[in-house]
Amino acid sequence: MPKVSNLFKKEISSLTKADLEKLVIKAATINKQFYDYLTINYTNKENGEKDLFEEAKRDLEFLFRKSYKGFSEELQLANMLAACNKRMNEFGKVCKDKSLEIELILFVLEIPFSISPNHFSTCFTRYDYQVYLLVKKSITLLTNKLHEDYRVEYTPKINEYLAFLHKTSNHLDYIYLLPETI
Repeated sequence: MPKVSNLFKKEISSLTKADLEKLVIKAATINKQFYDYLTINYTNKENGEKDLFEEAKRDLEFLFRKSYKGFSEELQLANMLAACNKRMNEFGKVCKDKSLEIELILFVLEIPFSISPNHFSTCFTRYDYQVYLLVKKSITLLTNKLHEDYRVEYTPKINEYLAFLHKTSNHLDYIYLLPETI
């Protein structure tokens, strides 16, 4: 990202209102993240985050159904989880309410923990790693970004996922280093 100099700020402040409107509209059409930022903070303050959450959830559901390249089912699932993680990162950059972000993570984590546990502990550790990244992200959000009151709601589910990972893939260093519970 470019650093905005004082001279640049001075030049921007000298622009007319009409020129500023044109620039904002142009930037919003070029950059979706900027468009989402404007939606949340200026045009739809009441429901903007909820609307973006629902849009992200629909996008994730689409990603679930999409077919992915991969030699095995584990690699295909790993590619799907990576795509979902990318979409959740886009949402997380503009969303102030981190409880919505953790809701999306847990929504995605339902998939790997609802299918056969035989997908874990195979020679394709990329799948285990993608699941690990999502679980680690949920732990970080819960412990560092969310208020203590949210722990009651999310801790049991995350602890269930941690216990499952330790039971199936504890031989992998990154999973072994995860806490047993939070």
